[in-house]
Amino acid sequence: MADIPEKVPKKKKERKRYYRKRVEFFRLLQKMKLWPSRKRILHGIKSIEIVGKQAIITTHCGETFTAYNSKNSRVARHLRNKWDMKICRACNIPSWKIEKFKATRFSQSYGSNLVEKDNEG
Repeated sequence: MADIPEKVPKKKKERKRYYRKRVEFFRLLQKMKLWPSRKRILHGIKSIEIVGKQAIITTHCGETFTAYNSKNSRVARHLRNKWDMKICRACNIPSWKIEKFKATRFSQSYGSNLVEKDNEG
């Protein structure tokens, strides 16, 4: 008898997400919940507290720092361009979040602006 091949589950194709290239920086951080450090280590964001033009960001590994709202900042460029980054072991970022981040694309003329929707009926 011929061997019957077992059904191999197909790998779920990750849906690509598109965001505008010049999205407001804090909204992008709130959506992605990821922070690339200067040493090119990707941290998971635990909380973001926006205070005027600044935000107090706390990572899962316990670091707390202040960031300014800038679309041209080093962090914004790293997130948009997805430069070579290691993953923080202490933050314990789940693999699905990394895959989602890798599938995210930024376009100048296409994608979500991450604008808050009005609550009007």
